[in-house]
Order: sequence, then structure tokens, then C-alpha cells
Amino acid sequence: MVDSPAEFAELSFEDALRALEDVVRKLESGEVPLDDSITLYERGEALRLHCQARLDAAQARIEKIVGGADGRSAGVEPFDDPGR
Repeated sequence: MVDSPAEFAELSFEDALRALEDVVRKLESGEVPLDDSITLYERGEALRLHCQARLDAAQARIEKIVGGADGRSAGVEPFDDPGR
């Protein structure tokens, strides 16, 4: 199980989303003791933030695509991702 922010940073978006879905399933089952539920919720929030950051970075990269005069993509500007 990945638990620290440094370990989250190593997760791909897809892996983080799967882990978040697993947290949600466990919480929705109602079979997790209260203290464990709080810990799971905290982990889920960290995973959600990680996924949101990855989505934000992808959106910023997409917005860097430069359109040519004919409406076709003329290239991509370099994107510096300070979060990576």
C-alpha cells in the first residue's frame, strides 16, 4: 500500500485512480471500523489531490498546443511541470 506523499508522486494517474476507487469501495462497504475509516478517508483525499494535480498538468500541456494558420496543430510548446 502506498501511503506517503512521496510514494503518491511516483504513481501514474491510472494507478492512483485505481487506489482511490479501492478506498471508496472499502468506505462504502460500511465494514471498516471508524478509526480505519478515518485513515482511509485521509488516504483517499491525498489520492484525489494527486489525481487532480495530474489532470491539471495534463490540461496545461494540452493548452500549450499551438495552432497553425490553417487550423492544424503547428507543434507543441515545452511544458515545465514543477510538480514532477
